[in-house]
Amino acid sequence: MSSLVRPHRHDLLIAVVGLLGGAVLSLLGLHMQNGRPLDAPWLALLPLAVMSGAELLRRSAPRTALGIGTLALAADQFTPGNLATVLMFTDLMYAAVLYGTPAAARRIPVTTFLITVGVTIGFLAWFREPEALLIGIVTGLVSFGPALTGVSVRNHRDAAETARLRADQTALLAEMDRAQAVTAERARMARELHDIVANHLSAIAIHSTAALSIDDPATSRDALGVIRENSVDGLAEMRRLIGLLRTGAADPEPSSSPSLGSLDVLVEQHRTNAASSGLTCTLDDTRTAPGRLPAPVELAAYRIVQESLTNALKHAAPGPVTVRLGQTGEQLTAEVVSVFGARPGARAPGSGAGLTGMRERVALLGGEFEAGPVPAGDGAKIWRVRARLPLGEGSVKP
Repeated sequence: MSSLVRPHRHDLLIAVVGLLGGAVLSLLGLHMQNGRPLDAPWLALLPLAVMSGAELLRRSAPRTALGIGTLALAADQFTPGNLATVLMFTDLMYAAVLYGTPAAARRIPVTTFLITVGVTIGFLAWFREPEALLIGIVTGLVSFGPALTGVSVRNHRDAAETARLRADQTALLAEMDRAQAVTAERARMARELHDIVANHLSAIAIHSTAALSIDDPATSRDALGVIRENSVDGLAEMRRLIGLLRTGAADPEPSSSPSLGSLDVLVEQHRTNAASSGLTCTLDDTRTAPGRLPAPVELAAYRIVQESLTNALKHAAPGPVTVRLGQTGEQLTAEVVSVFGARPGARAPGSGAGLTGMRERVALLGGEFEAGPVPAGDGAKIWRVRARLPLGEGSVKP
């Protein structure tokens, strides 16, 4: 069983005011016409009451309300008439356009205009007097005028709603952009922190384990020296990054970031750190004319080599660790190769975040990345990390 729709409080107010106002006009003897077939004054109250009832439906069922109002207005023409009845009919015409369907909002103004023109021409032809134009004017004021007003108000309302939706969409897109920017910045910071901290802490973990495991003063002294060096370097790197975060540097790759020019220092540092593990680190730069590359490319290549050397320190079997740099046209290749196999001695734990960070760095530059074991001949395997980074200006993805 469907529930009845309660009339809006404004519709109820209009109906009550219209009914009471029409009753007062009738009591005062103010009528609109004389000489009608039903000339008893109280008969004008019947169309008035019907019109007031139709006002209750002006918002919930505007087409039904207009149909009832039209019949009530027609009946009112056979009585002395009431001004309140006519005024409420104009409101029903206005509401039918404003609250009706889009098709009704298009048809009603056209229909009322044609009715106004038809009534004007018909009464001019019938009476053949200029005063007949007044009938056409009254018809237009009662029907076409309210319909035209409803069209104007509806257009303004629709435009305001469209503007509100557009503003909501703009705000939503702005919030999505902000969230994406925050997520991207957090990911970048996570990569930087991992690459800075993991490198030094891995060396500290391995050498501290060696110092605790081997009861040899010379070994312990060397391990403590490596631990102190990595602690100081790691602290300096953390201070640099914290300083950049506090100052809010706009450049995502500041000039103080490491570059390929300092790669030999990095390799030498890892050679010292890995000496006790049987690893020998070497740098093979085959670029014919090494020069300054785009800052994002240099930082990405440096961090990839740094993380690969850290992984070799934690996981590689004793043997050579080779860092190769090459440049072909508009592409830089960074490769780190180490012996793949079981590593004896102390080992630092790994979480796998390093490989994820390297892939993300390469993806942001639109390059190619691969990491994994590959055959090296005689049944042996090597672990190879290779990144190909484009050097074009448009290679950096937003």
